Amino acid sequence: MKTRKERAAYVARKLDELYPSIPIPLDHKDAYTLLIAVLLSAQCTDARVNMVTPGLFALADNPHDMAKLSVAEILETIKTCGLANSKAKNIRKLSEMLVSNYDGEVPRTFEQLEELPGVGHKTASVVMIHAFKIPAFPVDTHIHRLAQRWGLTKGKNVVQTEEDCKKLWPPEDWEKLHLQIITYGREYCTARGCDGTVCEICRTTYPNRKKPFIANKA
Repeated sequence: MKTRKERAAYVARKLDELYPSIPIPLDHKDAYTLLIAVLLSAQCTDARVNMVTPGLFALADNPHDMAKLSVAEILETIKTCGLANSKAKNIRKLSEMLVSNYDGEVPRTFEQLEELPGVGHKTASVVMIHAFKIPAFPVDTHIHRLAQRWGLTKGKNVVQTEEDCKKLWPPEDWEKLHLQIITYGREYCTARGCDGTVCEICRTTYPNRKKPFIANKA
């Protein structure tokens, strides 16, 4: 496989074999609850988020009710998540902004989403593509690491990796590929379990690689 396109085509085929259907790992019921779940997932496992959100959403599962809670009340339900203090403040503030600026609706543009407290480009991308089906390719550390190992990008940051991935696959495939790559990275091509020479996709995309591949950090 000499070209990025060839490697990308193989990766897509293999991931479709492994994950013909792939659910969103964060439990949610609408754009707002997905937004909150993704915000909570920073430096926190999806499993932990799914343990925390039922209690939080029992108190408030919409911006109007969440804005009425105190930061302390929100913090009490999410305290086992990493960065809980700042997340509680951001959840309260963004809920207030949604009520005051958007009539309680989650906005449907990157610019508006990224203006919300605690919402960066990756979080906005997840909401855009999964909640609104607007093409986006969210890149987290798993995707950044694997895309480099598989020769799909030489990006030194997630911004360049995102741009390169978007060029390799059609927009209609971005949603499933984002989830497939993350899942593969957790199950087969982990940061410690594979060094670019162990898992099947690494061995197939670079069969002659003998030394561990050191990826650029996100």
